[in-house]
Amino acid sequence: MKKLIYSLLASLMLLAGAPAARAAEGGIAWDKFPVSRVTDIAALQNGAKLFVNYCLNCHSAAFMRYNRLRDIGLSEQQIKDNLMFATDKVGETMKVSLDPKQAKEWFGATPPDLTVIARSRASHAGTGADYLYTYLRTYYRDDTKATGWNNLAFPNVGMPHVLWELQGQRAAKFIEEKDPHDPSKTQHVFAGFEQLTPGKMSPQEYDNAVADLVAFLQWMGEPVQKQRVRLGVWVLIFLGLFTVIAWRLNAAYWKDVK
Repeated sequence: MKKLIYSLLASLMLLAGAPAARAAEGGIAWDKFPVSRVTDIAALQNGAKLFVNYCLNCHSAAFMRYNRLRDIGLSEQQIKDNLMFATDKVGETMKVSLDPKQAKEWFGATPPDLTVIARSRASHAGTGADYLYTYLRTYYRDDTKATGWNNLAFPNVGMPHVLWELQGQRAAKFIEEKDPHDPSKTQHVFAGFEQLTPGKMSPQEYDNAVADLVAFLQWMGEPVQKQRVRLGVWVLIFLGLFTVIAWRLNAAYWKDVK
Protein backbone atom coordinates (compact mmCIF):
# COMPACT_ATOMS: atom_id res chain seq x y z
CA MET A 1 0.00 0.00 0.00
CA LYS A 2 2.85 2.39 0.86
CA LYS A 3 4.49 1.76 -2.51
CA LEU A 4 1.21 2.56 -4.25
CA ILE A 5 0.84 5.81 -2.32
CA TYR A 6 4.43 6.82 -3.09
CA SER A 7 3.91 6.07 -6.79
CA LEU A 8 0.77 8.23 -6.90
CA LEU A 9 2.57 11.11 -5.15
CA ALA A 10 5.47 10.87 -7.60
CA SER A 11 3.06 10.94 -10.55
CA LEU A 12 1.37 14.06 -9.17
CA MET A 13 4.72 15.78 -8.75
CA LEU A 14 5.66 15.00 -12.35
CA LEU A 15 2.35 16.39 -13.59
CA ALA A 16 2.81 19.53 -11.53
CA GLY A 17 6.27 20.03 -13.01
CA ALA A 18 5.15 19.51 -16.62
CA PRO A 19 4.26 23.18 -17.31
CA ALA A 20 7.71 24.25 -16.12
CA ALA A 21 9.29 21.63 -18.37
CA ARG A 22 7.25 22.90 -21.30
CA ALA A 23 8.44 26.46 -20.63
CA ALA A 24 12.03 25.29 -20.46
CA GLU A 25 11.66 23.61 -23.84
CA GLY A 26 10.51 26.86 -25.43
CA GLY A 27 6.73 26.47 -25.30
CA ILE A 28 4.38 29.15 -23.99
CA ALA A 29 1.15 29.20 -22.02
CA TRP A 30 -1.87 28.71 -24.26
CA ASP A 31 -4.45 31.45 -24.74
CA LYS A 32 -8.07 30.64 -23.96
CA PHE A 33 -10.18 29.89 -27.02
CA PRO A 34 -13.60 31.66 -27.03
CA VAL A 35 -15.75 28.53 -26.75
CA SER A 36 -18.97 30.38 -27.65
CA ARG A 37 -17.82 30.34 -31.30
CA VAL A 38 -18.53 26.60 -31.55
CA THR A 39 -22.29 27.28 -31.32
CA ASP A 40 -22.20 30.38 -33.55
CA ILE A 41 -23.42 29.35 -37.01
CA ALA A 42 -21.95 32.42 -38.75
CA ALA A 43 -18.55 31.76 -37.13
CA LEU A 44 -18.64 28.09 -38.19
CA GLN A 45 -19.50 29.04 -41.77
CA ASN A 46 -16.64 31.54 -41.91
CA GLY A 47 -14.35 28.94 -40.35
CA ALA A 48 -15.35 26.42 -43.02
CA LYS A 49 -14.47 28.97 -45.72
CA LEU A 50 -11.06 29.65 -44.15
CA PHE A 51 -10.40 25.93 -43.74
CA VAL A 52 -11.15 25.14 -47.38
CA ASN A 53 -9.14 28.10 -48.71
CA TYR A 54 -6.07 27.91 -46.49
CA CYS A 55 -5.83 24.43 -44.92
CA LEU A 56 -7.33 21.97 -47.39
CA ASN A 57 -4.51 22.53 -49.88
CA CYS A 58 -2.15 20.35 -47.80
CA HIS A 59 -4.19 18.96 -44.90
CA SER A 60 -7.08 16.58 -45.49
CA ALA A 61 -10.15 15.95 -43.34
CA ALA A 62 -10.69 12.41 -44.56
CA PHE A 63 -13.40 11.59 -42.01
CA MET A 64 -15.61 14.57 -42.85
CA ARG A 65 -17.97 14.70 -45.82
CA TYR A 66 -18.83 17.96 -47.57
CA ASN A 67 -22.57 17.35 -47.20
CA ARG A 68 -22.12 17.33 -43.41
CA LEU A 69 -21.74 21.11 -43.70
CA ARG A 70 -25.51 21.25 -44.03
CA ASP A 71 -25.49 20.95 -40.24
CA ILE A 72 -24.03 24.46 -39.99
CA GLY A 73 -26.70 26.01 -42.17
CA LEU A 74 -25.25 25.61 -45.67
CA SER A 75 -27.26 24.25 -48.57
CA GLU A 76 -25.79 21.69 -50.97
CA GLN A 77 -25.71 24.33 -53.68
CA GLN A 78 -23.77 26.73 -51.45
CA ILE A 79 -21.33 23.95 -50.60
CA LYS A 80 -20.82 23.11 -54.27
CA ASP A 81 -20.44 26.74 -55.35
CA ASN A 82 -18.15 27.97 -52.58
CA LEU A 83 -16.36 25.14 -50.79
CA MET A 84 -15.72 22.30 -53.24
CA PHE A 85 -12.56 22.56 -55.32
CA ALA A 86 -11.14 19.02 -55.24
CA THR A 87 -14.27 17.06 -56.16
CA ASP A 88 -17.70 17.54 -57.72
CA LYS A 89 -19.60 15.14 -55.46
CA VAL A 90 -21.03 16.66 -52.31
CA GLY A 91 -20.99 13.27 -50.59
CA GLU A 92 -17.21 12.91 -50.93
CA THR A 93 -14.81 13.30 -48.01
CA MET A 94 -12.45 16.26 -47.70
CA LYS A 95 -9.31 14.79 -49.22
CA VAL A 96 -6.35 16.47 -50.92
CA SER A 97 -4.37 15.47 -53.98
CA LEU A 98 -1.01 16.27 -52.34
CA ASP A 99 1.39 13.34 -52.63
CA PRO A 100 2.43 12.29 -49.08
CA LYS A 101 5.99 11.50 -50.22
CA GLN A 102 6.43 14.93 -51.78
CA ALA A 103 4.89 16.58 -48.72
CA LYS A 104 7.39 14.82 -46.47
CA GLU A 105 10.27 16.00 -48.66
CA TRP A 106 9.01 19.60 -48.68
CA PHE A 107 7.95 19.99 -45.04
CA GLY A 108 9.93 17.26 -43.27
CA ALA A 109 6.74 15.39 -42.33
CA THR A 110 3.43 14.48 -43.91
CA PRO A 111 0.77 17.09 -43.04
CA PRO A 112 -1.62 15.43 -40.55
CA ASP A 113 -5.31 14.90 -41.15
CA LEU A 114 -7.27 17.63 -39.38
CA THR A 115 -10.61 15.90 -38.78
CA VAL A 116 -9.97 15.39 -35.06
CA ILE A 117 -6.94 17.66 -34.60
CA ALA A 118 -8.72 19.82 -32.00
CA ARG A 119 -9.46 16.77 -29.85
CA SER A 120 -6.03 15.17 -30.23
CA ARG A 121 -4.11 18.27 -29.09
CA ALA A 122 -5.73 18.55 -25.66
CA SER A 123 -3.39 18.26 -22.66
CA HIS A 124 -2.89 19.47 -19.10
CA ALA A 125 -2.06 22.92 -20.59
CA GLY A 126 -5.57 23.34 -22.03
CA THR A 127 -7.95 22.09 -24.65
CA GLY A 128 -6.97 21.29 -28.22
CA ALA A 129 -8.87 24.41 -29.29
CA ASP A 130 -6.74 26.50 -26.89
CA TYR A 131 -3.59 25.08 -28.48
CA LEU A 132 -4.72 25.73 -32.05
CA TYR A 133 -5.95 29.23 -31.20
CA THR A 134 -2.53 30.04 -29.72
CA TYR A 135 -0.53 28.26 -32.42
CA LEU A 136 -2.15 30.08 -35.36
CA ARG A 137 -1.56 33.46 -33.70
CA THR A 138 2.10 33.10 -32.67
CA TYR A 139 3.97 32.73 -35.95
CA TYR A 140 6.95 34.99 -36.53
CA ARG A 141 9.66 35.49 -39.12
CA ASP A 142 12.83 33.44 -38.60
CA ASP A 143 15.37 33.46 -41.44
CA THR A 144 17.30 30.59 -39.87
CA LYS A 145 14.48 28.18 -40.74
CA ALA A 146 13.98 26.60 -44.15
CA THR A 147 10.44 27.98 -44.45
CA GLY A 148 11.37 31.39 -43.05
CA TRP A 149 8.91 30.98 -40.18
CA ASN A 150 8.91 29.83 -36.57
CA ASN A 151 6.25 29.54 -33.89
CA LEU A 152 6.13 30.18 -30.15
CA ALA A 153 3.61 27.42 -29.39
CA PHE A 154 5.45 24.91 -31.62
CA PRO A 155 9.15 25.86 -31.77
CA ASN A 156 10.96 24.80 -34.95
CA VAL A 157 7.69 23.97 -36.68
CA GLY A 158 7.99 22.68 -40.24
CA MET A 159 4.72 24.23 -41.43
CA PRO A 160 4.97 27.75 -42.92
CA HIS A 161 2.57 30.51 -41.90
CA VAL A 162 -0.25 29.99 -44.42
CA LEU A 163 -2.28 32.90 -42.99
CA TRP A 164 0.53 35.46 -43.18
CA GLU A 165 -1.23 37.58 -45.79
CA LEU A 166 -4.11 38.07 -43.36
CA GLN A 167 -1.95 38.72 -40.28
CA GLY A 168 1.06 40.33 -41.91
CA GLN A 169 4.67 39.55 -41.11
CA ARG A 170 5.95 39.85 -37.54
CA ALA A 171 9.26 39.44 -35.76
CA ALA A 172 9.54 38.07 -32.25
CA LYS A 173 11.61 39.98 -29.69
CA PHE A 174 13.53 37.99 -27.08
CA ILE A 175 15.56 39.13 -24.11
CA GLU A 176 18.27 37.33 -22.16
CA GLU A 177 17.47 36.50 -18.54
CA LYS A 178 19.20 34.41 -15.94
CA ASP A 179 17.85 30.92 -15.52
CA PRO A 180 16.02 30.91 -12.14
CA HIS A 181 17.13 27.29 -11.62
CA ASP A 182 20.77 27.92 -12.54
CA PRO A 183 22.05 31.53 -12.24
CA SER A 184 25.16 30.63 -14.24
CA LYS A 185 23.01 30.10 -17.34
CA THR A 186 20.84 32.45 -19.38
CA GLN A 187 17.64 31.78 -21.29
CA HIS A 188 15.70 33.46 -24.11
CA VAL A 189 12.47 35.01 -22.86
CA PHE A 190 9.79 36.18 -25.27
CA ALA A 191 9.23 39.96 -24.96
CA GLY A 192 6.63 40.67 -27.64
CA PHE A 193 6.08 40.96 -31.39
CA GLU A 194 7.18 43.66 -33.83
CA GLN A 195 4.98 44.16 -36.90
CA LEU A 196 7.17 44.13 -40.03
CA THR A 197 4.51 44.39 -42.73
CA PRO A 198 0.77 44.95 -42.34
CA GLY A 199 -1.75 42.25 -43.14
CA LYS A 200 -5.11 42.42 -44.83
CA MET A 201 -6.74 42.28 -41.40
CA SER A 202 -6.27 44.26 -38.22
CA PRO A 203 -5.00 42.29 -35.19
CA GLN A 204 -8.54 42.05 -33.78
CA GLU A 205 -9.98 40.94 -37.12
CA TYR A 206 -7.26 38.32 -37.46
CA ASP A 207 -7.89 36.97 -33.96
CA ASN A 208 -11.61 36.71 -34.79
CA ALA A 209 -10.84 34.89 -38.05
CA VAL A 210 -8.57 32.41 -36.25
CA ALA A 211 -11.27 31.88 -33.61
CA ASP A 212 -13.75 31.06 -36.40
CA LEU A 213 -11.31 28.64 -38.02
CA VAL A 214 -10.58 26.89 -34.72
CA ALA A 215 -14.31 26.75 -33.96
CA PHE A 216 -14.84 24.89 -37.23
CA LEU A 217 -11.98 22.48 -36.44
CA GLN A 218 -13.51 21.89 -33.02
CA TRP A 219 -16.96 21.31 -34.52
CA MET A 220 -15.54 19.02 -37.20
CA GLY A 221 -14.05 16.73 -34.54
CA GLU A 222 -17.53 16.10 -33.13
CA PRO A 223 -20.36 17.48 -35.30
CA VAL A 224 -23.05 15.99 -33.02
CA GLN A 225 -21.70 17.57 -29.84
CA LYS A 226 -24.78 19.75 -29.30
CA GLN A 227 -27.11 16.77 -29.80
CA ARG A 228 -24.96 14.68 -27.42
CA VAL A 229 -25.13 17.31 -24.71
CA ARG A 230 -28.87 17.75 -25.15
CA LEU A 231 -29.43 13.98 -25.05
CA GLY A 232 -27.18 13.72 -21.99
CA VAL A 233 -29.37 16.20 -20.10
CA TRP A 234 -32.48 14.12 -20.80
CA VAL A 235 -30.67 10.93 -19.77
CA LEU A 236 -29.67 12.50 -16.45
CA ILE A 237 -33.25 13.69 -15.85
CA PHE A 238 -34.56 10.17 -16.59
CA LEU A 239 -32.00 8.58 -14.27
CA GLY A 240 -32.93 11.02 -11.51
CA LEU A 241 -36.63 10.23 -11.82
CA PHE A 242 -35.95 6.48 -12.05
CA THR A 243 -33.81 6.66 -8.90
CA VAL A 244 -36.71 8.20 -6.96
CA ILE A 245 -39.12 5.56 -8.29
CA ALA A 246 -36.70 2.70 -7.51
CA TRP A 247 -36.12 4.07 -4.01
CA ARG A 248 -39.86 4.24 -3.27
CA LEU A 249 -40.42 0.75 -4.72
CA ASN A 250 -37.63 -0.63 -2.57
CA ALA A 251 -39.20 0.94 0.49
CA ALA A 252 -42.63 -0.54 -0.40
CA TYR A 253 -41.26 -4.06 -0.96
CA TRP A 254 -39.32 -4.13 2.32
CA LYS A 255 -41.65 -2.23 4.64
CA ASP A 256 -43.04 -5.44 6.25
CA VAL A 257 -39.65 -7.11 6.60
CA LYS A 258 -38.05 -6.47 9.97
